Order: sequence, then structure tokens, then C-alpha cells
Amino acid sequence: MGHYNRAEYSTIDDDLPSPKANKSQKVSILPLIFLIFYEVSGGPFGVEDSVGAAGPLLALVGFLVFPFIWSVPEALITAEMGTMFPENGGYVVWVSAALGDYWGFQQGWMKWLSGVIDNALYPVLFLDYLKSVVPLVGQGFPRTLSVLVLTVALTYMNYRGMTIVGWVAVLLGVVSILPFVVMGLLAIPRVEPSRWLVVDLQNVKWGLYLNTLFWNLNYWDSISTLAGEVENPKKTLPKALLYALIFVVCAYFFPLLAGTGAVPLNRELWEDGYFAEVAKIIGGTWLCWWVQAAAAMSNMGMFVAEMSSDSFQLLGMAERGMIPELFAKRSRHGTPLIGILFSASGVILLSWLSFEEIVAAENFLYCFGMILEFIAFIVLRIKQPAASRPYKIPLGITGSVLMCVPPTILICVVLALASFKVMVVSLIAVVIGLVLHPTLKYLEAERVLKFSVSRGLPDLQPDVHNDNYQSLLS
Repeated sequence: MGHYNRAEYSTIDDDLPSPKANKSQKVSILPLIFLIFYEVSGGPFGVEDSVGAAGPLLALVGFLVFPFIWSVPEALITAEMGTMFPENGGYVVWVSAALGDYWGFQQGWMKWLSGVIDNALYPVLFLDYLKSVVPLVGQGFPRTLSVLVLTVALTYMNYRGMTIVGWVAVLLGVVSILPFVVMGLLAIPRVEPSRWLVVDLQNVKWGLYLNTLFWNLNYWDSISTLAGEVENPKKTLPKALLYALIFVVCAYFFPLLAGTGAVPLNRELWEDGYFAEVAKIIGGTWLCWWVQAAAAMSNMGMFVAEMSSDSFQLLGMAERGMIPELFAKRSRHGTPLIGILFSASGVILLSWLSFEEIVAAENFLYCFGMILEFIAFIVLRIKQPAASRPYKIPLGITGSVLMCVPPTILICVVLALASFKVMVVSLIAVVIGLVLHPTLKYLEAERVLKFSVSRGLPDLQPDVHNDNYQSLLS
């Protein structure tokens, strides 16, 4: 197993990347690409609001430029830190190594809560698409029961193992994207390039525009919590992030290009779900239904990907002794049983919230977590310059700081645009995390709950421990 010294991070073996290794197969590069795709995107569903808020030109430019401001820096940091610490826990481990266990716990709390809030969207959105075909699931007890049944069914997929989840993501990804390929081909004779250039800077809803871009292009770091389940993560993770980045940008840009170019502009109609109507105009009712079915499948894919990330994050935190060791328990399929059940319970409890409240709350908490990640990235570059980094961003400390400036400014803008209600609720959630860590430590000291650190994990604070050892010798 690995060890950590002052000069090098000798990581856990590529063939055995997690303590308490299981016999389940590891995730290879193709399923990993689609898992990242679903962590971040899931297809062009939800990008329609960018056209409604700002018009075709700004929408198209936004999905080309915004990735360089936000997605590329986040993906690069995930590639470097994920290969430096290839274990379950991901960004929690990065922050712990840089800032200590207290802030690592805060990172884990905010990101897990953000992920569970995000996941509460998908069963609801699935039923929103399904109710046009089955009106019974649109409201009341049948809808509530359907949310519960769907959550249980998708949770079971996660329980059965990462290999199944990965290949389900591949299948759902192909199903989700294929109708837009067909729509793009059918749109070619209808396209009028002048429609792409329409812009009215006096009539732009900047808040909606930026939130739409941000929500559709974040969560690149989520895959890091599955690093311990990836086949040869040092090589596979950076490649998968690169291919997924290209895939995601194309999956947004080209459907927008086809839809805005082939259909006369009416900005009021460009809102969530309008791509189904665009498909009907371009190809007919059959294509409209295909897009609606693809949207429903996409929500399933996003659910299983997010659930995997959330549950393995809890497993990684338990292996580090941050939360009770029962969260480190694996099922016979190698999956984090308690983490899955805990995350699924959170999804069910939060599924009554509205779409707008869910998106705003998760963005707010996600921003706090990203600030800690940027700080951890810079601190580790300064404190541990000689540590092994199988993939390293080709920038020095100054360049790394400058790379983090644009996304940090964007975070400040997103936080400033939050409503008072969302701000208060999110800050209460942050305060709960600040209190929860010392509470768990107290319960550990009183032996009410059992905590343990898995054997074989590298020391995240080598300098502190080495200094203490030297002081004992002197």
C-alpha cells in the first residue's frame, strides 16, 4: 500500500486503489467519460433558458466561452488533485491535506448536501416529462408514490455496483444524445445563419443567464470521489476529463446551434423543455416524443451518477475517520451500503422542494465548496511542491493563482445573485456543518460512535507528524 513522505506521495496501487478493496471490477475509461458527462450535463436539457434570458448570440457564445472561465480550470484541478490523491473521498481529502481535517469535514458536508439537493431534482423532472404521456403521475398521491418507487429503483442500480452504473450511464448517454444528432441533420435545410446573431443587450436577464450557464457546466470535481473505483486512475482520470469536457460542450452547443438557426426566434418560448417543441417543428411529433423520452432517460442517468459520487464520498470520509465507520461498510457488490441509503433518504426528504429553490440552494453551497478547493489547490502547490503529481497543470504558483481568479470572481457573482431566502437557508446549512464536526468528535471521545482510519491510507499531514517526531527525539 501507499505511504507519504516529504518528497513524494506514493499512492495506493493502481490495481488496488482503495483500502478494504473489493472484488468488483473497476470503472474503465468509456464508462468513466459517461459518468462525468452525467455528473456535469446529461445533455442539452435545461439550456433553453439561456436563449430566453439573453438571445441566441449570447447563449451560443456563453457555452463556448464559459467552459474556459469555469469548466477548464475546475477539470484541470480535478485531474491534478485526483491523481495526487487517487482515493474515495476526492475533494474532501484535498482540503484535509491542505487545511486540516476540520475544513475537510466542512468541504464534505457542503458538497454532500449540495449533491443530495441536486439529486432530488431528477425523479421530479423525470415525472414532469412522463406526465404528458401518463397524466396520473402529475400530482397528488400517485406522484408522491412514483417519486418513491423511482428513487428506490435507481438506488438499487447503485447498490449493484459501479460497473453496472457505468455501463448504464453509457447506454442512457447514447439514448439521450441520439435524437439531437437526428434533429441537427434534419435542421440543416432550415438553418438561417442570421438568426444566430440576434442580440439585445438592453433586454438581458443576467441573473438567469449566468445561473443557467453555471448550473449546466459545473460539478467536474464530483468524479474525484470515485477515484478509488477507477481502473488505473493516474492515467484514466485526466483522459476521461478531457474527453468528457469536449463531449459536454458539443452536447450543448450543437443542439443550440440547430434549434436557434432552424426555428424563428420567440424568446418567451425558450424555457425548460422547449427543445421538445423545437424537435416537433423540425421533425414532427415522433421526434418530439423521442426528445421527451431522452430527457426522461437523462434524468435517470444524472441520478445514478450523482448518487454514486455522494455515497462514495461518505465512504471515503469514513475511511479517513471523519464520520462513523459504519459508513465505510461495503455491500457484497463493493458499494457503500450505508452511504447509498443515507443519500437516498436525503433525496426523498428534499423532493418536495421546487425546481428554482433546489437549483439556487445547491449553487450557493457548491460555491462555498469550490472556494475551499481553490484554496487547497494553491496551498498544496506551496506546501508540498515536491509531492508526486502523476498529472500536473503546466503552470507555476503565480499561473495557478491567476487561473483561479476568473472562476472565483464568477462564484462571487453567483453568491451575490442569490435571493435572501436561499442565502439564509444555505448559511444555516453551513452553520450546521461548523457545529456538526466538534459534535461528532465529542461523541467519538465519549465512545458513543465508533470511528476508525483505514489501514494503508497515506498521511495527509506529514510535516506536522514529522516535526512532532523530531521534537520527541531532541
